[in-house]
This record gives sequence, C-alpha cells and structure tokens, in this order.
Amino acid sequence: MDLFEVYALYDVEPVRGAGSYVYDTDNTPYLDLYGGHAVISIGHCHPHYVKSLTEQLNKIGFYSNSVQNSLQHTLAEKLGKLSGYEDYKLFLCNSGAEANENALKLASFHTGKEKILAFNKAFHGRTSGAVAATDNPKIQAPFNTTDKVDFVALNDIQAVRTQLETGKYAAVIIEGIQGVAGIHCPTPQFLQELRQLTEEKGVVLILDEIQSGYGRTGKFFAHQHANIRPDLITCAKGMANGFPIGGVLIAPHFEAKAGMLGTTFGGNHLACVAAIAVLDVIEQEQLIENARMVGEYLLSELSKIPQLKEIRGKGLMIGIDIEGNASELRKRLVFEKHIFTGGAGNNTIRLLPALSITHEQANVFITTLKSML
Repeated sequence: MDLFEVYALYDVEPVRGAGSYVYDTDNTPYLDLYGGHAVISIGHCHPHYVKSLTEQLNKIGFYSNSVQNSLQHTLAEKLGKLSGYEDYKLFLCNSGAEANENALKLASFHTGKEKILAFNKAFHGRTSGAVAATDNPKIQAPFNTTDKVDFVALNDIQAVRTQLETGKYAAVIIEGIQGVAGIHCPTPQFLQELRQLTEEKGVVLILDEIQSGYGRTGKFFAHQHANIRPDLITCAKGMANGFPIGGVLIAPHFEAKAGMLGTTFGGNHLACVAAIAVLDVIEQEQLIENARMVGEYLLSELSKIPQLKEIRGKGLMIGIDIEGNASELRKRLVFEKHIFTGGAGNNTIRLLPALSITHEQANVFITTLKSML
C-alpha cells in the first residue's frame, strides 16, 4: 500500500526540532517561520511541553468522555483566565474543522434556524459543514454544496445587514483574520458593527480563531483588538503545539443538553496535558507580548522593502504580496536559504512562526528576503 497523494510536498524531511528551528535527515537547520500551518505556538520540543506529555503518558493516555477527567476542568479554567473568557464554557474536540462544525450546530440548536452567513474567501475547514461555509470551490465536492450558506464581502456591513434582514440566519461565522485567503483583516469598526447587528437580529456570532487565536496577533484572540465578545469562539491550531485538539468557547446564554454534542477522542488526557503545557509556557514566557513586539518589528521592517507590493496582518500573522510567483520564491527560501514560509495563492507569502521567535531570527528572514529580491 502507498499513500493517497493529495499534498504538494517539498523534498525535505524534518526529523527533529528545537525552538524556531527544524532539522532534516542530514542535520541541516531550517528556520521555521510557518510552524506547520500556525500550529507550533511555543516552539518545537519545548522542555516543559515534552516533560508534561511524557509524565502523563506514564500515567494514562486516554479514556473516553464517559468518565470524569479533571484535566479538562484544569484546561478550561486556565484557558478562561488567560483569554479573558472565564464566564464561558468549553467544549473540547479534535480539530478546527470539528470545532466549527460544533459551533454551527450549536447556533442552529440555539436559534432553531438553518442558514449561515459567511464571507468571501473564507476558510473554515474540510469537513462537511465547515466546507459548506468555506468559499473555495476547489475543496467543495458536489455533496458539500448547499443553499443553507450565503457569502458576502468582508468588511461590507451593508451587505451583512441586507442578508440578516431576511430573518433566516442562525449564525454569522467570520475568521479573526482570514488566513488561507492570504491574511485579510476585518476592520475593528466592521467587527463592532457586526457584533451590534447580530445582537439586534438575534443571530449568533461565531469567531473562527483557529489560525488567528492563541496569542498570534498580540492579543489572546484577534477579535479582542476590536473589543467585542462573540457568542462562540473556535480554536485549534496553536492550542496544543502539534497535539490534535480543538475547542469551542461558549457564551453563558447557551443551554447544554446531554447528548447534543459529542466526540470520542476530544479532550483526552494527553490532549489536555499538551494544551495546559502550552498555556503554561505562553503565560510564563510572556509570549503574547513577544508576538506583539516581534510582529510589529517584522511589519515595520517589511514595509520598508520597496519591491514588496503589500504587507498585511497583525502580530505574527503576516501576509506579504510580491511581484511575480511567490511559490517559486518560497521554494528558493527552503532549498537555498533553509527557511520555511507558507503561501496563499500565487503572490502571497504567509508568516506564522512560533510566538517565541526572536528579533534576531526575524532579522535573518528580513536580510535574506532583501538579498533575494
């Protein structure tokens, strides 16, 4: 048997990591400015993370949600404290797509309505409901197409208002920053008006913070730059530094009923310990503040490079538009300069490094990019 090849792979295999570096089979170091799709939040193989998982694995690795698991409560309490959402409840699952599926389901249960409003270029995951709310025909099989999801332009509040006037919508779902689309930010004013409008119309506001959350933008969640509080918040990627986990933060006005949501692996012992360790490190090493400072530095220095068309983002979630083919430049960065970056479309480079990246490591990228351009 061989693999079902759906990924365009670079011919390099990282076999170990440390901080913001990964090393291939020849022990060649690569500066990792992508973190495996924004997953590596505290750096590769952080000692506290490794120790926590190892100790837990020597106790118990898994049991189902049919029994008590105090680690889930510890995680919920710590996440509530660090995020500022102590009065919310937490549902644990396995991935960002699953978090969005459950958020959409909760919104429909809560309102009794079936339609969802999403935004052009949105990406919410690859499972059925998440794909339906994703504006990308390349991943929508005929099975996924539905008339229950409508799309409007990002930052167009009048378009949102026109749709919500129909009274048919259970929820509006929006990314804190559109990641896969190439780092497009909703404006603070738009988010504030969207929050006010959804409250007026009795529509659930879902903030997809799967890529933009967990300190990446210099706040715990990206929407906190606009000082709003959504009804549901979904998170996953940076939540456990590579261990599969996802979550939905649920406002107090939602009623829990036995059996309405469920998962086999979600919130298992190892996943919880990994997620708790990540929050420990974020707090102890002040990584959200580091993300803000190094992110501001990167944005400032990149804006001084005249060959770049546009720079977008907040904190350590940065999109760089270049003249020409970004995919080719990214390949050269990997194979000539040993730097991993991400992409979006033909012309955008995405930076999603660990929150622990240093100014010195940021300078390596800036200097390298200047020389290549």
